[in-house]
Amino acid sequence: MQWILVGLGNPGEEYTGSRHNVGREFLLALEGKIGKRAKMLTPDSYMNNSGAAVKKLVPSLKAAKQLVVLHDELDMPLGAVKISFGSGSGGHRGVDSIIKALKTKDFIRIRIGISPATPSGKLKKPDQEKIIDFVLGKFKPSEQAKLKNAKKIVGDALELLLADGLAAAMNTINSRA
Repeated sequence: MQWILVGLGNPGEEYTGSRHNVGREFLLALEGKIGKRAKMLTPDSYMNNSGAAVKKLVPSLKAAKQLVVLHDELDMPLGAVKISFGSGSGGHRGVDSIIKALKTKDFIRIRIGISPATPSGKLKKPDQEKIIDFVLGKFKPSEQAKLKNAKKIVGDALELLLADGLAAAMNTINSRA
């Protein structure tokens, strides 16, 4: 069975470079390196409606186990990357849309941290009423180095996943945190 890689984000130039589009943009940047070994999808729908597009490529619960969804994660510091399997949406509406469309949460997620943190690593998430503006906001020039490193880690994660499987990828990538 073939791997299916999905990068979540919103279509349109106004969202390019936004925190919410990090999954979509990382997948597109890695397409040349990974694309021949997996089906790749960056849905043309808005984030909250991602499930319909994913459902077309994932016809069964068995196929869902080969699905990898890359997305932004507000509950992790900028630059952090974690792989999970079978977890809930954590409030991420794009992931929630996929769970509802597939009727399962048994798929792989590569979560890419987007929140600022103190020097000691404590998260500084925006207040609830400012979250939408924050996730739709652009990355600052000062954040580019962490973003570039996260893209490299995501590339490593996908390479490991496609070559050696989920356990190897999780053990290597999640131990970096």
